Amino acid sequence: MREHALTFRAVQGAEDLARLETALRALSAAIAEEYCTERATLTAAVLGPAPVAQAILALRGDQTLGAVLYSPVFSTVRGAAGIYVSDLWVSEGVRGQGLGAQLLAQVACDGAARWAARWMRLAAYHHSHGARRFYAWLGFSEADDQQELRLGAEGFEAMIERAG
Repeated sequence: MREHALTFRAVQGAEDLARLETALRALSAAIAEEYCTERATLTAAVLGPAPVAQAILALRGDQTLGAVLYSPVFSTVRGAAGIYVSDLWVSEGVRGQGLGAQLLAQVACDGAARWAARWMRLAAYHHSHGARRFYAWLGFSEADDQQELRLGAEGFEAMIERAG
């Protein structure tokens, strides 16, 4: 039996979205985080009339081997658009074979074509030593000069209320 070739495909419809959601749920479980995104929210974010994120699947035949979710950002300090990778998942059975690097390369190509992106940003948990080694191997460096700050849903709603 002939083995199917590895293909990369942008998430385009309901079947792809279901594959993406399964991958994102697996990622959340692997990093011990609760998956909180409802299907309708993910659908609007990726496939809606004004998508705020893009996603690519890595497939071999009917099997989803990897997925990545990303969005554009702009930096006046860098003077260019960039890409924020919010989620990268590779199936445990194919980790260490270069698929994560291939997915990020697909993101770079898409971001460069779509937004003229020239840089990429992502985050890794402190306890994810393997992921941090992988990203360092690819050339990512820790941003010692910045600290990520977050405004949660409650604070976000309060800010909107203050705006009147």
